[in-house]
Amino acid sequence: MNSQLEWIVEKDITGLQAAMEAGTLSSEDIVQVYLERIHKYDCIIHSILELNPEAIEIARALDKERKETGSRGPLHGIPLLLKDNIDTQDNMHTSAGSIALAESYAKADAFVAAKLRLAGAVLLGKTNMTEWSNFMSSTMPAGYSSRGGFALNPYGPGELFISGSSSGSAAAVAANFGAAAVGTETAGSIVGPAAQNFVVGIKPTVGLISRSGIIPISSSQDTPGPIAKTVADAAIILGALTGIDDSDSATLASQNLSFQDYTPFLKADYLRQARIGIPRYYYEHLDEERLSIMEAAITTLKKEGVTVIDPVHLHIEEHAWNNDVITYEFKKGLDQYLSQLADSVPVHSLEQLIAYNKKHEERALKYGQDTLIKSAATTLTEQAYLQMKQDFMELPLQQGIDAVLDKHGLDALMLPGDVDGMYIAARLGYPLISVPAGYALQGSIDADGDSTKGPFGVVFSGRAFSEPILIQIAYGFEQATQHRFKPEFEKKLEC
Repeated sequence: MNSQLEWIVEKDITGLQAAMEAGTLSSEDIVQVYLERIHKYDCIIHSILELNPEAIEIARALDKERKETGSRGPLHGIPLLLKDNIDTQDNMHTSAGSIALAESYAKADAFVAAKLRLAGAVLLGKTNMTEWSNFMSSTMPAGYSSRGGFALNPYGPGELFISGSSSGSAAAVAANFGAAAVGTETAGSIVGPAAQNFVVGIKPTVGLISRSGIIPISSSQDTPGPIAKTVADAAIILGALTGIDDSDSATLASQNLSFQDYTPFLKADYLRQARIGIPRYYYEHLDEERLSIMEAAITTLKKEGVTVIDPVHLHIEEHAWNNDVITYEFKKGLDQYLSQLADSVPVHSLEQLIAYNKKHEERALKYGQDTLIKSAATTLTEQAYLQMKQDFMELPLQQGIDAVLDKHGLDALMLPGDVDGMYIAARLGYPLISVPAGYALQGSIDADGDSTKGPFGVVFSGRAFSEPILIQIAYGFEQATQHRFKPEFEKKLEC
């Protein structure tokens, strides 16, 4: 890499944009630096499935446009990465990490991909992910796909837990292989990897951002969202992605509740008026080091003027969740997505996917496909599903996040950055934001056999469409702590 341009990889989006506006840097320069880093180091991390062969050409065109007609905005010329379940109408595939779709080209951009292109972003590549967003096998570890192998945590490749299905997206951002990324979440798959990889993740309210053109799991819970090194960068990307989409009726709920620019909410002093609750039930499983990180975060909030209500209790926090609704939605949504793929793609239904995997068992079924089989076998009727979904939502609506926020007059809850406390928000489609909170130096081995050593984040949870409040809280916490530091894997390893 050109040593004079090494500063690029840790620069935020605003800083990169300022340098391009000043003429000291071009989008082509930035793209070249990221491409060089990927070629040099991603054989260690396995976070990138493929690169956009047109990235440099796109960057040059955007540089030319800047000179001739000016910048489109804060994302003009900025290289971003997309999770491999997001359709792009270009020379990149969309496969959800599966070898069954390894040669599948999308017929059109996903809504979010089109929005990013419109904003002037360079779509640099597709990131590795837990195959089928971890809805394939009950034994599949986070970060694995048959197409890309294991995506690893750059803070300790092969040693530290990576978390969630947007694992490659978070790892790539942490490793500085792109300015930021767009991942997707059904339950913890943006904020979980963000917390474990020392970056920021925003899981928006379902309906704030369209899901059209994204390989689905659950129409009730799925949403795309930004993963970035800072709250400010994540806020910039979030604003570029919002909008009503006729192809996704859930976005109608965001009418008059969304913003095209969330940067005005980057106000650290909001903490002085904030009221944040601590749901201790979700802290009980933490080992000593991670509990210490959470206690330090609570102390920080108090020092910054937050009124902390500790503890608070959600009446449904011990509720055993039933996945029948998601299982039904997965089968219906995936069949619909696969049915419209090109004839050259070998699978066009969930049943065909299962058969394909069985036929190519050695490559496709390292961890089996029991979750796919269970979904294919669901016997729920549409009427039974709708009734179950209503029942499924009733309890968390009555006794979940809104109830505890109302009872104590809270702005948000603060949760540990693992998935345990995120299911209630997931069921309701409510927003979450993860921010780096500390680094566990020793760690332990948890109940799933994963190391708790390494980066850890806090997650702020609020009611529907409370992104402006959560961004202010997260930004204030980030500015008060500045916990994130860059990984140093490249000093020890090289392709």
